[in-house]
Amino acid sequence: MRKIIHVDMDCFYAAIEQRDDPSLANLPVAVGGNPQSRGVICTCNYEARRFGVHSAMPSAQAARLCPDLVFIRPNLAKYKQESIKIREIFNQYTDRIEPLSLDEAYLDTTDSDQCQGSATWIAQSICQNIHKQTGLTASAGVARSKFLAKIASDWNKPAGLKVILPHEELSFIDRLPVKKLYGVGKVMAAKLESMDIFYCFELRQVPLNILLKKFGKTGKYLFDLCRGIDEREVESRSSRKSLSVETTFDENISQWETCESELHQLISQLSRRLGDPQKLGHIRKVYVKVKQENFSLHTAESISIGLDVPLIIALFKRLRKQYPSPIRLLGVGVKFPENAGMVKHKQLDIPF
Repeated sequence: MRKIIHVDMDCFYAAIEQRDDPSLANLPVAVGGNPQSRGVICTCNYEARRFGVHSAMPSAQAARLCPDLVFIRPNLAKYKQESIKIREIFNQYTDRIEPLSLDEAYLDTTDSDQCQGSATWIAQSICQNIHKQTGLTASAGVARSKFLAKIASDWNKPAGLKVILPHEELSFIDRLPVKKLYGVGKVMAAKLESMDIFYCFELRQVPLNILLKKFGKTGKYLFDLCRGIDEREVESRSSRKSLSVETTFDENISQWETCESELHQLISQLSRRLGDPQKLGHIRKVYVKVKQENFSLHTAESISIGLDVPLIIALFKRLRKQYPSPIRLLGVGVKFPENAGMVKHKQLDIPF
């Protein structure tokens, strides 16, 4: 039985800024670009969220929603230093760690003998140590799968802990809106809702053959997920082969030049997800991919040491020259040396 923990820092960037500047206490704070330009919100604290401000929102819109919002320019170097401290805490409990960004990670504690092997107690101890050593709070979710652990970590924010025991999985999943399923975006959610499927218990009533006919291979994925079946492994830095981010445009983009600002945002997002590249292994390649209006997919990649931004932009321009048709999706990613290791799981007669 796998024991997966998802740890998610609470308002990470904004929390660091408030910790370092006591005058910001109880004020709505957003870390992001200038509202007078085309800035975007990276993150914001809960005081700001009460006004409807959220990450990825244009800064100008955030300023209209919350006139007293305090904007702070991102300091990634400082955030990375805090992230390193947090990763060092993770390493005290397990070496099976999959960072998703500077502020969140999956941990596989199946074989950990810390806290008598209890994933619940490990999650509690991690959050306590994070607060003790950094002054920041984290929330955690504990379950048998990555899918459920990630949802659970968001359940009792901030500074919360949610444990989904094996016998509770189906009753928990049944109450979830289908849009909470991993990989179900606005388009897929709308298709499911057009079939009168709004919650997972409704999705679980649909036969597999109907889902396959409607959604192809994705139908099997939906069939499994609403039953709590998620066999994805926690990919530690020794086994991760690639990392990428992408965006699908609401409308096809005819003028590729307008995509360049989106490309820079994707590179910034990828940099945040990488965290400390040395801890993930040396980057071997960088690549850019585009999906055109006819759904054809094209990729350009090159050998690279580190996250080479000028090289990524050059790859993007190469694709633009080769395939000038309008595009619907843009993505950027990196590849690592292949070094996948086998993980042995053992049965432990201890609390979950």
